[in-house]
Amino acid sequence: MNKTGTVAISASDLTKIYGERAALSHGSFVVPSGSVCGFVGPNGSGKTTTIRMLLGLITPSGGSATVLGESIKHPEKYLPRVGAMIEGPAFYPALSGRENLKVLAELGGFPLSRVDELLAKVDLADRGGSKFKTYSLGMKQRLGIAAALLPNPELLILDEPTNGLDPSGIQEVRRIIKDLANGGTTVFVSSHILSELEMICEYLVMLREGKVIFSGRTQELLSAQKPMIIARPEYEVDLTKLTNTLSEAGYQITIVDGALQIAAAKEASAEINRLAFDSGITLSSISIVLPTLEETFFEMTGDNK
Repeated sequence: MNKTGTVAISASDLTKIYGERAALSHGSFVVPSGSVCGFVGPNGSGKTTTIRMLLGLITPSGGSATVLGESIKHPEKYLPRVGAMIEGPAFYPALSGRENLKVLAELGGFPLSRVDELLAKVDLADRGGSKFKTYSLGMKQRLGIAAALLPNPELLILDEPTNGLDPSGIQEVRRIIKDLANGGTTVFVSSHILSELEMICEYLVMLREGKVIFSGRTQELLSAQKPMIIARPEYEVDLTKLTNTLSEAGYQITIVDGALQIAAAKEASAEINRLAFDSGITLSSISIVLPTLEETFFEMTGDNK
């Protein structure tokens, strides 16, 4: 929870059923106010369905949820304070980025002064006069984020904002999200690219096959996983001997690129070092590597990469 103890989104047993298939089954989670919270899961896990329910676009089959303190049964009470970009932005191709934002500002009753301010925020100030159809995919995504920010929202919901982007485009979206969070905006961002979420999200909600399998701090999830100890003998000829020594001591060993990967608690590194020394083996290095979010997800779900 954040320091004020308030929440931007709270779901309790939220459910959506299509025919005999549960797109989301009894999902319960919390998104603290002022946080960047990642919505994690593979394609088809129920992320977009959940977001659509939170935005009042579809009706839940069961359960309840609140957004900015208001029930999702009454989206008109909170949507003016929410910005969202789902399934890619849609703009007039023949209009410039600036003209597109002005159209949306006029329709929504937002100050036109926000347009140039937001173009600068998403690093499109120098291309604001260019037609939308000339934009790269990354520029289109950033304009979509700018449009979602027109109401100066307390909560920003982004559905797969880095989908299809090249590394520089992903980096730019990441920068925008961090800047928004630093300014106090709550950002709820979904993605199947777990490495990206790990870099920007303090909190996570993790889905698998329509079920919430984790909701909490990213660091709590990662620190609960068993790290990997990497031990590298100084001489490659000692690799087999060290493997046998550690295997006899009960360790599970994988050999990768002339080093031993040992799944064990970080405290085991001292014993591994001692066992090597007692066997007359000199280690050139021994290090502890914490699992990535992607590795943790696959470990939790039993899925293969």
